Amino acid sequence: MAAPATPRPGRAIAVIALAVIALYSWMFISGNTSPKLGIDLRGGTSLTLKPVVPANDPTATITDEAVNQAVQIIRSRVDAQGVAEASVTKQGSGARSTIVVEVPGKNEQDLFAKVGRTAKLGFRPLLLSGAPGLTCANTTTTTPTPTASVAGKPGSSASATPTPTATSTASATGTATATATGTPSATGNGRPATGLTAASSTPTTSASPSTSAAPSTSASATAACNTTGTAGAGYTAAEHQSFNSLNCATATGITLRPADIAGRNLITCAADGVEKYILGPELVPGTDITDATAGLLTSSTGVTTSQWVVNLAFNGDGTTKFATATRTMYAAPNGTDANRFAIVLDAQVISAPTVNGVIQDGRPQISGNFTQQSATDLANQLKYGKLPLAFAQLNLGTISPTLGSDQLRAGILAGVLGLVLVVAYCLFYYRALGLVITASLVMAGLLTYGLLVLLGQTMGYTLSLAGIAGAIVSIGITADSFVVLFERVRDEMRDGRTFRVAVETGWKRAQRTILAADAVSLIAAIALYFLSVSQVQGFAFTLGLTTLIDVVVVFLFTKPMLSWLARTDYFSSGSRWSGINAERLGIKRRDASPARRPGTTKEA
Repeated sequence: MAAPATPRPGRAIAVIALAVIALYSWMFISGNTSPKLGIDLRGGTSLTLKPVVPANDPTATITDEAVNQAVQIIRSRVDAQGVAEASVTKQGSGARSTIVVEVPGKNEQDLFAKVGRTAKLGFRPLLLSGAPGLTCANTTTTTPTPTASVAGKPGSSASATPTPTATSTASATGTATATATGTPSATGNGRPATGLTAASSTPTTSASPSTSAAPSTSASATAACNTTGTAGAGYTAAEHQSFNSLNCATATGITLRPADIAGRNLITCAADGVEKYILGPELVPGTDITDATAGLLTSSTGVTTSQWVVNLAFNGDGTTKFATATRTMYAAPNGTDANRFAIVLDAQVISAPTVNGVIQDGRPQISGNFTQQSATDLANQLKYGKLPLAFAQLNLGTISPTLGSDQLRAGILAGVLGLVLVVAYCLFYYRALGLVITASLVMAGLLTYGLLVLLGQTMGYTLSLAGIAGAIVSIGITADSFVVLFERVRDEMRDGRTFRVAVETGWKRAQRTILAADAVSLIAAIALYFLSVSQVQGFAFTLGLTTLIDVVVVFLFTKPMLSWLARTDYFSSGSRWSGINAERLGIKRRDASPARRPGTTKEA
């Protein structure tokens, strides 16, 4: 019987060899030659959060349901950062509960800003804006008594005592200036003073040609800042007074988090402290957002700029509300506060753009001084929703990798020992065919290691002890596929077929069994990944990855290698140490004799 048609095995082996060469070339060129390690292997950052009642909802209660919802949102935010093997766990219950977030790496000091922000977003009309400092509404005049001195040529002296007057005017932003005038002729150059203290002046006095005078005048006075407000369009006199009294130029003002109640006006600062505002009731809530992504701004001419923005997408209700709001603002005089709206995040304004047109598609952009990281962080916070509770940071510290390092050495030792035992058994049982198993395991190991490095750099995957356990378990799964193939081939030879024919016919039967077994392992890995959290996911991911690699290696390396060996005289003749000789297979009459032309068989 003629052997079945066989594709050229060298092509398949060349494909997988080129893939390995390309993978490791990228590793060495990029300098990334080791996978990212998980928190248990290289240490990390631990953040403990305490749930508190939100300032904008004093009647809220801290329940287990709200805390569990917060855990899910925080876990989604952490995962969106591209950080694998992170741990988000709840400890305690109710008002006494805490949330512990652990992520790999020691440079996560801004972890709270990334995952602990409430992320309550809203869009409000801008009623009044102003400079960040105190807004004073009064003018105070003082009359100091300066002194002046005159210096003449050597041998002569002169003195004068002018009596100038100085006027100090407190401006609307709390900056006082002073102008001094006096006799003899003197001109005072007032220097501005911060706050409510009058400036000092230094007038210059001129005398006769034989003398020169340089009198100096100083003055100081404290002016009271009157912040009494007046009612305006959409706000009361009391709200205007609170606006005048607000000082966003200080650290206290920048970190201010007033109560953000949707149906009331909001007096607050810009997040960067450059402006302060009176904002009207909320027009569109952040709950109407269906998606948020970070990207580079594209100009009206289609040119991509270097400015990072956050692209939003509203649902139907939000689209209608936003179109109505922007239509009203667009009709307002250009350059006025009524022509602007504020994007408020956690009671602070992150952007207050001017409306240049009616936005009817429900896809606005948030622009500002974003970097790629800050735009991505904000998009993730908005995309995965507002936290149902506010959180206070109790502790932020580092985790030592000492214990993990000891366990890593033990895990690697166990893996190497297991691999050596598998190889030794295969060489003992399959003789020369065991070398094919050894080469296949080496190829699978090279692909697994290279892909773990690649995924660590491109997707943020981190390798933990659980992942290493998954890789060790996969050694048995991979070796099992080889055993299935070899036993099918040996069964075919016991039926009287030559090695070359048995490889092809046995492969047709074995591949179904191999695919079925790998499919079961892959389904189990997928189910475990989506139904578990933290390090168990690392085990499931590595198990699933190595299962796919097993399929690739069997189809592109192991089977083609057998087809190639079947063409050699050593294996086709059934040599003693080949692992397929008649005695080894228990065949009393040797059907595959060297005299028979390869590719034929004699039926029993």
